[in-house]
Amino acid sequence: MAAPESRPQAGLFDAQQPWSVSGLTRAIQTQLEGFGRLAIEGELSGLKRAASGHVYFDLKDESARIACVVWRSQVARAARSNPKEGDRVVVHGKLDVYAPRGSYSLVVERLEPVGIGQLLERFEALRRELAARGWFERKRPLPRLPRCVGLATSRDGAALQDFLRTRSLRWPGYPLRLCHTPVQGPGAAAAVAAAIRALAASGVDLIVVTRGGGSLEDLWAFNEEPVARAIFECPVPVISAVGHETDVTLADFVADHRAHTPTDGAQTAIPDRARLLDSVQRAGLHLGQALDRLLQRRFERLERLSDRGALADPGRLIERRAALLAAFEARLDAAPQQGLLRCAQRLDALRKRLEPQSPQRRLWRSSERLAALGPALAFAGRSLLERPGQRLSNAAARLEAISPLAVLARGYTLARRADGSPVRSADQLRPGELLDLRFAAGRASARVEALDPQRP
Repeated sequence: MAAPESRPQAGLFDAQQPWSVSGLTRAIQTQLEGFGRLAIEGELSGLKRAASGHVYFDLKDESARIACVVWRSQVARAARSNPKEGDRVVVHGKLDVYAPRGSYSLVVERLEPVGIGQLLERFEALRRELAARGWFERKRPLPRLPRCVGLATSRDGAALQDFLRTRSLRWPGYPLRLCHTPVQGPGAAAAVAAAIRALAASGVDLIVVTRGGGSLEDLWAFNEEPVARAIFECPVPVISAVGHETDVTLADFVADHRAHTPTDGAQTAIPDRARLLDSVQRAGLHLGQALDRLLQRRFERLERLSDRGALADPGRLIERRAALLAAFEARLDAAPQQGLLRCAQRLDALRKRLEPQSPQRRLWRSSERLAALGPALAFAGRSLLERPGQRLSNAAARLEAISPLAVLARGYTLARRADGSPVRSADQLRPGELLDLRFAAGRASARVEALDPQRP
């Protein structure tokens, strides 16, 4: 009876029916794949690179170990920190079974030293903060031909030697100002920031911040805020040439230009003397050719002009100019007399216009108008005096007509009560009340004996 190639999950440990080796291996592989991606901490042991390019090692602790493999296609990305034998690391990957040997191993996707995770978290947090501040947005153009290049790096590092070697190839002796600073370790960030500020104050036109490659811990000084702030506040453009092409730091984001390596930084900062000389020579050649073409066109034009009448016979041109000059002289001689005649004519016209406006003539006309207005003024004065008297007489007559005294003179009597109020109706009186009677001539007192309000 043939051994089963696969068994259901429920019978995985059923001992009643035997497994085939391959079936068991596949079942174990299926179970291991269920773990998914893992992160395992341990110590590197037996690290070796095969001729195929794959990297093999063991990950161990005090009581166990597990085989690990990094496939050739993943080596550059998985082991960027250049781990060494005995390093304590965190390995990220998936479990796999090698069926021919019935062994299992961890296929490594990423490898980082212990503590690298916390560093990456700090890196990402600061990167987001600086991006929110807008420190990554400013990118100033680099000077094409800086008068002096400032270099912030360690005098003992390989980056300086790479930079100097590149300068000797591009432009030997090009002005360079070095400011020594430690590039890793405690206090390196503050020292690099101080070097950047010192170079900016020294009058350089361009600053290159550089160091060689290394692990994330080695490059951490260039991920600190003091360095990022010094680059952002620097008044001159800054090139960041830190690490290798795969290394990325916050200094790269803040800088005006990121160079992949120190050599690339030197190639960006130091002009190529040979290329500039070639450009100058080619520009000079083009300028000479353009000047030759311009002179040729001018000579051709001069030849065309020489064929014309003016240049072919200069004497005729001089005669025409002399005749024109004589005509101008004649016009100048006659100009004063003609000008005086025009002025006299204009003066006579102005005199005729001013005569009607003479003050004496205006005075005579005013005297005549005044003599004519005298009788009219006297008549108007008499009229003004007579009209008020007539109006007064008329008003007196009207007042006399409506005067109470005139009414009394016609036989009427004015009766007043003791308080002086006039009596207009019998309803106002009481029997026995004393009245003051006024006549046209004289006054009398009377007492009310009886009242008849209804009788007219």
